[in-house]
Amino acid sequence: MAVYTDVSEDDLDLLLSEYDLGEALSCKGIAEGVENSNFLLHAEKGYFILTLYEKRMNKADLPFFLGLMEHLASNGFVSPRPIASASGNTVTETAGKPAAIIEFLEGRSVKRIAPGHCTLLGESLAKLHLAAGDFSIKRPNALSIDSWRPLLESCQNGKIQDQIKESEFQEINDELRFLEENWPKQLPEGVIHADLFPDNIFFLKEQVSGVIDYYFACNDFLAYDIAICLNAWCFESDASFNITKARKLINGYRSVRAISDIELEALPLLCRGAALRFYLTRLYDWINQVDGALVKPKNPLEYLKKLRFLKDVKTVTAYGID
Repeated sequence: MAVYTDVSEDDLDLLLSEYDLGEALSCKGIAEGVENSNFLLHAEKGYFILTLYEKRMNKADLPFFLGLMEHLASNGFVSPRPIASASGNTVTETAGKPAAIIEFLEGRSVKRIAPGHCTLLGESLAKLHLAAGDFSIKRPNALSIDSWRPLLESCQNGKIQDQIKESEFQEINDELRFLEENWPKQLPEGVIHADLFPDNIFFLKEQVSGVIDYYFACNDFLAYDIAICLNAWCFESDASFNITKARKLINGYRSVRAISDIELEALPLLCRGAALRFYLTRLYDWINQVDGALVKPKNPLEYLKKLRFLKDVKTVTAYGID
């Protein structure tokens, strides 16, 4: 959500002429994330999020992302709704980029994650999986395990020698080979968020008030979404793993949707895969930084440290689950 594309006053006025939102009162860039350009738009009829979809976004995927948000909201989940223009479209164009205006949700993300937040996260993730169960549009995971080797090779062909040591590259290559040989084949599938990091969930009055940023959402193993959240929420800043947070997250999820034995057995492997996926995408972004972005890509080393811990995890007992 870093700002890569500026929106002029003329562009904004022309865009809002397509909507029944009144005139723009302010429009400020949001300096977070790495994918698209986001702005906090204050119009006469309230606050909204204006998103411009940058070159890495496939415009053909937008009906899935925006349709999913509408579907979740219509099923009582705390997702923002895309705002339709006067002509009924939720996708438009401004400043030469595909764009959408999204409902603004109250609340804020947490900086200090407590075990209670992990319980609420687990409950919300399970509710998302259930609410999306009958969503009709399908989207394969563009960052599934099949994409990881090409991603690693693209980094290697770039400036990887300036980013990581040869021994670290060999470590990653060996881990990728292990995962390719052992990745699960048959687990319960459905729509997953695939990027439910702490900055993508809002809390208000000790409740979840919103889940945002569905631009990695896809169809994949439901348990893989749990694995992504375990990695994102249950490690401390010193890379130590917090078993209490992990137990709270999983039990919160299980209070809403049952997790099968085969999913629990697969979690350690799925966590390793999720760690490798985010290491590789962060490494790619680190090497291919975009000039003019308001934020710097995240350091991939964080996920290498997590991966080294996860390689020693053999069962879900490490997550506080018997």
